[in-house]
Amino acid sequence: MKIDFVKIKNFRKLQNCKIEFSDEETILVGANNSGKTTAIEALMAFLKEKKFEIQDFTITNWNVLNKLAEVWITKSNLAEEDKSLNLLDPYLPALDLWINVNISELRYISHLIPTLDWTGGLLGIRLILQPKNMETLVEEYTIARQRIIKLKADSGKSIDLWPKNFWQFCERRLDSYFEIKTYILDPERPNDEQIITENNFELDGNPLKGLIKVDVINAQRGFGDPKSPEYQNTPTLSSQLRSYYEKHLNPNINPTENDLNALESLNDAQKIFDSNLQTNFKKAIDELHDLNYPGFGNPEITLSSLIKATDGLNHESAVIYNIDKALSLPEKYNGLGYQNLISMAFKLISYRDEWMKKGKKADENNDIIEPLHLVLIEEPEAHLHAQVQQVFIKEAYKILRKHDELGKKNEFTTQVVISTHSSYIAHQKFESLRYFKRNIASIPISEVLSIKSVFDSAKPKEKETEKFVIRYLNTTHNDLFFADAAILVEGPAERILLPHFIKNNHVTLDKCYITILEIGGSHAHRLKPLIEKLGLTTLIITDLDSKEKYSDISKIPPKNSYKKCMPQKGADQITDNETLKSWNPKIKEIDNLLELTFENKLLADYPIRIAYQTEIDISGTKVYPYTFEDALVLENIETFKTITETTGLLKKMVKAANEGDPNASAQQAYLAINGEGVKKAEFALDVLYFEDPTSLKTPTYIREGLNWLQSILEIEKKIETETSTL
Repeated sequence: MKIDFVKIKNFRKLQNCKIEFSDEETILVGANNSGKTTAIEALMAFLKEKKFEIQDFTITNWNVLNKLAEVWITKSNLAEEDKSLNLLDPYLPALDLWINVNISELRYISHLIPTLDWTGGLLGIRLILQPKNMETLVEEYTIARQRIIKLKADSGKSIDLWPKNFWQFCERRLDSYFEIKTYILDPERPNDEQIITENNFELDGNPLKGLIKVDVINAQRGFGDPKSPEYQNTPTLSSQLRSYYEKHLNPNINPTENDLNALESLNDAQKIFDSNLQTNFKKAIDELHDLNYPGFGNPEITLSSLIKATDGLNHESAVIYNIDKALSLPEKYNGLGYQNLISMAFKLISYRDEWMKKGKKADENNDIIEPLHLVLIEEPEAHLHAQVQQVFIKEAYKILRKHDELGKKNEFTTQVVISTHSSYIAHQKFESLRYFKRNIASIPISEVLSIKSVFDSAKPKEKETEKFVIRYLNTTHNDLFFADAAILVEGPAERILLPHFIKNNHVTLDKCYITILEIGGSHAHRLKPLIEKLGLTTLIITDLDSKEKYSDISKIPPKNSYKKCMPQKGADQITDNETLKSWNPKIKEIDNLLELTFENKLLADYPIRIAYQTEIDISGTKVYPYTFEDALVLENIETFKTITETTGLLKKMVKAANEGDPNASAQQAYLAINGEGVKKAEFALDVLYFEDPTSLKTPTYIREGLNWLQSILEIEKKIETETSTL
């Protein structure tokens, strides 16, 4: 048995999204404020806590709900359809849970089977926050609103009083009027938008009891500076271990033969200590006799200690870290990272052992072990450095399965859902990633994509592309999945200098989370399926890479071929850049590329813009750069003329800048950049060494692309800011 997928509806910004579950770990990734934490909290609210607040509704739905409720006030005679649950249901928080069940597990899910024809496979239920009694809700809201309307009319005052609308009414009384109700869904239509009707059977009580055990590790785990005031009220590892000891190891509960030895030692110690107490207190107690105590009828005083097995852990130094043979420190003086790592590991162990009914406090009256264990983990990377993050994500599931009845056995299933901002965690489990894609509209909402579904593995070409993308992203730590936008660049020089162009000239971009990927024109197009699927705002900065036709006389007979050349108009040149030819703008002729308008460099259906070298006017002479490096020199020609004491490529570029004729400068720069053994990264570093980046003009084609990217992100940030106050 396992969870196949869930559909979350009308819960905050998750208005309608489907999250497919992996068999083991499901990792939720996405940019900030994309809905990852919201998804975890929705699972907690529906499957574990059963608690809701008015803010858990999708905010824009209240506009509709307020209008529906206003009909109850303004309409003199309400028809049955005016008070129907079906009016509210499309706007209420709901979770559709679809589990895949083997027919051999019938004993667990007999109450969820809709018909006797079911023979195994998917079963679905809807948990929805509905009015407890629709008639009562309508009646009491109407009374409350009409009282206010009459009071304002009689007084002639326009002051706002509670309840102003249905939102305000529910804000105070949500728990009184709403509760989670559960309905069986049609297992034959798992992908359809099913509407609850009288044909959907409502389940009594908690239908998930005995079926799913849900445990949570929250992001806020309470560790901090041991000297801060807040630390005194936070949980500690010691308290966590005491709790584990009390539940699973305490020898006083159902003692075994081994436990009796420990208890006997404790009993002997208590007798010795009691004897010592009575001896030491004898003189003090005898003095009470001088006061005529105990006198007649009063009990004699004696002293007795009580030593319990848990007392040894009941102090803040129960957990210590050994530094040397004779040196140790209490737990609070260890690093936050290791405190968090140990804490999370013990929680996983405790959750597993509670599930498997291991320990002294196993519930004897309830020996049912749920067939499915769902563990939700929020941001496990908190305080953990990169290597520990990678270790944790590799080992967490193994810890939860380390039991004689678990491991590789199939009778009991463990599934873990992790929300994270860490690229180090994300790149460990590519096939488990679920990307939260922000759709910027009047209110930002999210949809969830399974990254594994981006490529069609049945097609050999896409399978090879998938392998490349996974390998590439693993080397870049998957920053792509957490970015507000991406910039794909051609080579190391752009990667080194681009952050300076952004910092010095684009304030908004400098405040956004932008990932810069060095991918090259020959490979950038391989990211096409992924970037388009993510819908990620992307600027591709690439090179013209012009080439011209020539006759290869080394072949017999001579054969027409192509060789790289300096860009020129009217020379029948084509580009060698695969991204320009096959992705954006799908043009290979250099003349057409140079004449393409700025507007036509944006893909029609995706926020993806291309930027490549364009015409440069130097004192009335038009030249055409081949790559980023010669474009940078030609657009900053006066600056490069002044640089001295140079070496390598920069020396050649300075020499090219000092040519008297712009055409000669362009020609020399082209030859320099295409010379043997050229080190482009070294060139960019030399430029930073000899010149203040603020003095450099951003090449026009890059500046235009960055201006576009900034304009898009400014719109997105404005919408997010406005809706966050709703």
